[in-house]
Amino acid sequence: MKLQKISLLTLLLFIYAESAKSEPPFSCDYTNPSTKSYLFCQTSLPITQRVKDLISRLTLDEKISQLVDTAPSIPRLGIPAYRWWSEALHGVAFLPDVSERQGIHFNGTIRSATSFPQVILSAASFDSTLWYRIGQVIGKEARAIYNNGQAIGMTFWSPNINIFRDPRWGRGQETPGEDPMVSGKYAVSFVRGVQGDSFEGGVLGEQLQASACCKHFTAYDLEKWNGTNRFIFNAQVTKQDLADTYQPPFQSCIQEGKASGIMCAYNQVNGVPNCADYNLLTKTARGQWDFHGYITSDCDAVSIIHDNQGYAKEPEDAVADVLKAGMDVNCGNYLKKYTKSAVEKKKVSVSEIDRALNNLFSIRMRLGLFNGNPTNLPYGKIGADQVCSQEHQAVALEAARDGIVLLKNSNQLPLSKSKTTSLAIIGPNADNSTILVGNYAGPPCKTVTPLQGLQNYVKNIKYHPGCSTVACSSAAIDQAVKIAKEADQVVLVMGLDQTQEREELDRVDLLLPGKQQELIVGVARAAKKPVVLVLLCGGPVDISFAKYDHNIGSILWAGYPGEAGGIALAEIMFGDINPGGRLPMTWYPQDFTKVPMTDMRMRPEPSSGYPGRTYRFYKGKKVFEFGYGLSYSNYSYELISFTQNKISLRSLDEQEDENSNTVGYKTVAELGEELCEKSKFSVTVRVKNQGEMTGKHPVLLFTRQEVFGSGSPIKKLVGFQSVKLDARENTDIEYKLNPCEHLSSANEDGLMVMEKGSQYLLVGDKEYPINIII
Repeated sequence: MKLQKISLLTLLLFIYAESAKSEPPFSCDYTNPSTKSYLFCQTSLPITQRVKDLISRLTLDEKISQLVDTAPSIPRLGIPAYRWWSEALHGVAFLPDVSERQGIHFNGTIRSATSFPQVILSAASFDSTLWYRIGQVIGKEARAIYNNGQAIGMTFWSPNINIFRDPRWGRGQETPGEDPMVSGKYAVSFVRGVQGDSFEGGVLGEQLQASACCKHFTAYDLEKWNGTNRFIFNAQVTKQDLADTYQPPFQSCIQEGKASGIMCAYNQVNGVPNCADYNLLTKTARGQWDFHGYITSDCDAVSIIHDNQGYAKEPEDAVADVLKAGMDVNCGNYLKKYTKSAVEKKKVSVSEIDRALNNLFSIRMRLGLFNGNPTNLPYGKIGADQVCSQEHQAVALEAARDGIVLLKNSNQLPLSKSKTTSLAIIGPNADNSTILVGNYAGPPCKTVTPLQGLQNYVKNIKYHPGCSTVACSSAAIDQAVKIAKEADQVVLVMGLDQTQEREELDRVDLLLPGKQQELIVGVARAAKKPVVLVLLCGGPVDISFAKYDHNIGSILWAGYPGEAGGIALAEIMFGDINPGGRLPMTWYPQDFTKVPMTDMRMRPEPSSGYPGRTYRFYKGKKVFEFGYGLSYSNYSYELISFTQNKISLRSLDEQEDENSNTVGYKTVAELGEELCEKSKFSVTVRVKNQGEMTGKHPVLLFTRQEVFGSGSPIKKLVGFQSVKLDARENTDIEYKLNPCEHLSSANEDGLMVMEKGSQYLLVGDKEYPINIII
């Protein structure tokens, strides 16, 4: 037995040592003399020249083999296999169902990665610096996993920047919310962090730390609702809504973030599949926005163009449609199966295949995968010790702290550390580590549930799940009431999970599932003091009953808070952290579900009773407003410096011509970039923490037009900054505004226009007028 144990231990050590020293796959091994003859291996040459040389060496079959996400190796040229599909939505992720197709694996010495809050909660921080730091951590850990030999792909299909238009959308949790400016700023910050750029941008150059990909392009926000699924959905979208809602996040991601990838979506927009839309992929992204990267389909999005949508008559037509539109790689095997026959039928030319390959190999070269041994290159020294480091886990905790939103507080929170001698923790989400990380997650470094977090503050705790599952088809109300009656304080941890909202699953209502509400109300009535209600969910829920129930003293929304969520919640509840998160989406009442989810219009239509979507256009009742969030402190705002309250957007000739008649509006294009730049102005807001606790606080600056017309928004966000202030401390925040960007609106033709007249800057409950002269 002793010898067997020794031999087993030796074997395990040998296996560990072998896995630890595995090298990442790369091309152009300079120890191999044959590589010296390949121009594509000459790093002194421009990437364009290197890629051209590589493509010229490929046979047609080899070229076609590279057009799918599982690109095979080309041994005769020393090119290893590549996996285009990896995920890093809120941490380097792993999807067990498609493990063989993914570029990243946790099957070596690295077994986990830092797991941040689901994006919707990070967005609630309104802190673009934090979003950048999250991206930085993800990019570094991705590169460390690659350097450790556990990756055959460094292209990550994140972030998801679709607008959270409808509260029932199962993937709203993956997004930065409903505001296009917030989504755009999130995309820019996250992408720069992942790819290795600076926070301000502009230092990236050719080298990519990892490749980010903005998805799903465009107007994608429906999974499966009332018999319509995302594969067949034809989104009817106005030019006006495209211009000011659906497209701006992608434009920011490309132009400012310099994302190296885009994913085209399953759905059609106005009758044309996104992945087959030349106007979208080539004219808009590559032409107008100057995109220089690769475009991937969503998985099997090419096949559905023929198989589900019937848009293409033959499979070869679908292949021709997407390649001619400007798509480069197919997640799936449709291009592998049908591209050669499409060439033979003269529906696709080899030059169109070469165009796609040029974009694909350019990205692989920018990642340094054709530059010899990557350990000797930039990013080559990022080691396994970077993954799950204390520094990285601290950022995950900070993100959870800064995102959690206090929705209600009747002087219940923070709880007293000295007077709270016993706690009853009730709810199906109280001790579920899986729920913390939401979807598209990897194995976390470690997890702390709300129950575990609270155990660090109170030793006498009794716990009961209340429901066997989040669906809560039956509730053990009597047992929950019994432990609630015996405790000083009760915390209910309720909400949703991935059985209620996720990819391919939209909600049909906005209520808490099953008997959750009955359980909450029953326990709240029985408790000695008003209870604390914690909600873990991505999309909003109608908790009007709890908002107005005096037995419910406080409500916290914690999204899916990531690996450190339980720590952050406990710290907030006991006052070690002052909550500062603000809702990045409107919380609607249950009545909103009368609106068809398939109606893509943002703007209301009073004649039909259509209420519109998002805080910018919706005029109906709300449970909680976009941007709503309480704190243990009160904050005051004062606009102390406003460089001008009159903005003239008239050309020099018009100003000199006293008889010139001013028009009611001009398009931004007519005004011109030079005049728009000259018209920039600054706004300085003094914000003061009036409370007794240090707090981090997002300050949101909105505008609204005095007269609504042509579908202009009720109000819109034009700036946000997060500040940390000690008790009674104040600071000044400067916002730099470009009137052509921040004070314009889209007309019915999808053109951004400036209208003359008054607008107002809004901060807190104060308004400041601006007069615009055209």
